[in-house]
Amino acid sequence: MADNFGLKIGLEGEKEFKKALSEINQSFKVLGSEMKLVSSQFDKNDSSVQALTARNTVLNKEIEAQKQKIETLRSALDNASASFGENDRRTQNWQIQLNNAEAALNDMERELKQNQDAIDEMQDQLTIVYTPLHGTGNVPARRVLKELGFTHVYVVPEQELPDGEFPTVSYPNPEAAEAFELALALAKEKNADLVLATDPDADRLGVYVKDAKTGEYHSLTGNMSGCLLAEYTISQIKEKKGLPEDGALIKTIVTTNLADAIAKSYGIRLIECLTGFKYIGQQILGFEQSGKGTYLFGFEESYGCLIGTHARDKDAIVATMALCEAAAYYKKQGKTLWDQMLAIYDKYGYYKDSVKSVTMKGIEGLAKIAQTMENLRANAPENIGPYKVLQARDYKLDTCKNMETGEVTPTGLPQSNVLYYDLEDGAWLCVRPSGTEPKIKLYYGVKGSSMEDAENRSAELGKYAEALLGS
Repeated sequence: MADNFGLKIGLEGEKEFKKALSEINQSFKVLGSEMKLVSSQFDKNDSSVQALTARNTVLNKEIEAQKQKIETLRSALDNASASFGENDRRTQNWQIQLNNAEAALNDMERELKQNQDAIDEMQDQLTIVYTPLHGTGNVPARRVLKELGFTHVYVVPEQELPDGEFPTVSYPNPEAAEAFELALALAKEKNADLVLATDPDADRLGVYVKDAKTGEYHSLTGNMSGCLLAEYTISQIKEKKGLPEDGALIKTIVTTNLADAIAKSYGIRLIECLTGFKYIGQQILGFEQSGKGTYLFGFEESYGCLIGTHARDKDAIVATMALCEAAAYYKKQGKTLWDQMLAIYDKYGYYKDSVKSVTMKGIEGLAKIAQTMENLRANAPENIGPYKVLQARDYKLDTCKNMETGEVTPTGLPQSNVLYYDLEDGAWLCVRPSGTEPKIKLYYGVKGSSMEDAENRSAELGKYAEALLGS
């Protein structure tokens, strides 16, 4: 009688354990679909910090579910052994399932550790110096780098806390070399891979990167850092999920033509807009309202960019995050960010972009600025030094004139007192009065066969551009 009672309890227990395992297996189906979604966002061989972190997030959930499954299987095995005996087929089946589950857990934990070791290795090898320049970037920049796992982050102590007097710099601008004096001193002390500075409201990012061969720190202009991030961001999107057919890279009209080459290489649309990040924001809004167009990246030469569509303005905190991730990604390939910058030049050509400001003070100066713009507007030059003018754009009159055929088409952009000249050999010149100071600003760019050639061409074009104002 007792044996029959024990058998009955054993059979009831079998049903309960099978039901519990069915529920656990259902949770694994959900987690499996979650991992499949994560995997679809990254290339299967992608070993970036972002990809490994995303996989580990789901893997941790799977490990917890697997541990729950093992506990259930152990209880089921104990029940079967007590009710049916160790040699019973039902007991042996539970033992097989338990062995397989424990082996699967070992595999999961091994994969988790390998992923985390790879993340730690990349992040532990990267040394970062950062300064908020007495502004607002300190807390958000440090937080995002900490959450990504970067452990060697050194903040310039003299510039760490907000201070509206900006006591350590005369001009808290990440474009200015002076703003980096303290950060570069700390970088040399810590042997940092990269040096970052955000402006007081943390929407613009300045960058110095180390040349591992010489130990020198190179300053990246806004055009250079923007193209580094454009190449990295777009290439990662392509690897992880493929580029959308309507993908777009957006830049302002005074931003480097290297962006055009990057867009062409990836087969995406290049959109130009007027100077000012609000115009890039307007393009994003237009994509959302029309349902046509996918924003991939946008930047301007004045050290501002936006990754993602969470904002309608430049964001130096997200740029800091992306640049550090890019540095870790390329370091795993044995490259510094400076190596990657040179690789971009090798791939697309040696682009050099510059800006000059010509001051014209006083009432007479303001009148001369207006007269200079009107003279150029009425008499578009056919040549600027040795460069033939291919097209003259007038954004005030909304005209694009083909200098060879005389054909005139609209610019398609809002009215603005800006003149732009497309030159042969990939060169260009843009002339506009400053909106805040008595200056005419000259933006210009060239493409050379080497860095030295580009430097020489840029210096030459700068002289011809200044001479144009006096013509």
